[in-house]
Amino acid sequence: MSAKMGIDGKLYFCAAGIGGTPTWTLLSNVRNVTLKNTKAEADATTRTNNGWKAVVATLKEASIDFEMVWDPADTGLAAIYGSYMANTILGIACVDGDIAGPTANGFKADCMVSSIDREEQLDGVMTLKVTVKPTYSAHAPALIGLGAS
Repeated sequence: MSAKMGIDGKLYFCAAGIGGTPTWTLLSNVRNVTLKNTKAEADATTRTNNGWKAVVATLKEASIDFEMVWDPADTGLAAIYGSYMANTILGIACVDGDIAGPTANGFKADCMVSSIDREEQLDGVMTLKVTVKPTYSAHAPALIGLGAS
């Protein structure tokens, strides 16, 4: 068994979205990335639960939070910032290695950039904190590799 290191993860974007055969571009100016996956719950408690609440899973929800060094010359930062300003869709893939690799695992979706926060720390470089979320699209979000169906 070998553990995956965070530094080996990769974040990609595709201006045309995830449909067809996307051309993925590595977002190389990315620092910390968090892929959040949660499920909403519906209360399924009955009197026979003996005082215990019971839930069933309903809709899945995902978001990807990441940080970029503020570099206006970086094409990835320009794509993210431009998508936010123009309200356009970007295909996003968050994987544990090379997306073209045979063992890549992760998540992909057509996303909207829902927030961008520029931080200006006194003791560091300016950064852009970004959140992307799946959006209305002809192509449903999908798992890549592990657990994909």
